[in-house]
Amino acid sequence: MGGGNFNLAALTSGQVSAAFLVVPLVYAAEEQGFKNLGFYKDYFPNYQLTVMAVKRGWAERNRSQMVRFLKGALRANRWLFANKEASVDFLAKEIQITPDLARKGWDYYTSNRIWPANGELNLEGMKFALEILAEQSKVAPPDPLKYVDQSYLQQTIKELGEQ
Repeated sequence: MGGGNFNLAALTSGQVSAAFLVVPLVYAAEEQGFKNLGFYKDYFPNYQLTVMAVKRGWAERNRSQMVRFLKGALRANRWLFANKEASVDFLAKEIQITPDLARKGWDYYTSNRIWPANGELNLEGMKFALEILAEQSKVAPPDPLKYVDQSYLQQTIKELGEQ
């Protein structure tokens, strides 16, 4: 699973006939003649693609570390939004693609709010992800709020706003 360079390599080498690819690698595949069957958000518009997770007890005992970590994550995220060309250059080098493909990826992620500007959690998307998990494991889906404590993020945003 995943959508990294290894999936693109497996696809282009013929090891697999289809693969999940992340943006902007999907554009690289299209340039090589592969058909894009659609973007994840087109099929699951409210799906929470990624989350930052930690054991609750550890987080409670290490609140200051949690907030420092989240400050770094939010600053990086805000930097990505505010510095398009530098972000594009970084992405192109990091995953070894052309700057044009990296720029298309940046445009896709920012225009579709794939990267939430302040690390907001999409509770409807998380609920949907838990419903999928419950369906696969044949159990009732849990309430997403059981797993969420946004107090760390709220504190982080407050402290960043004061700096």
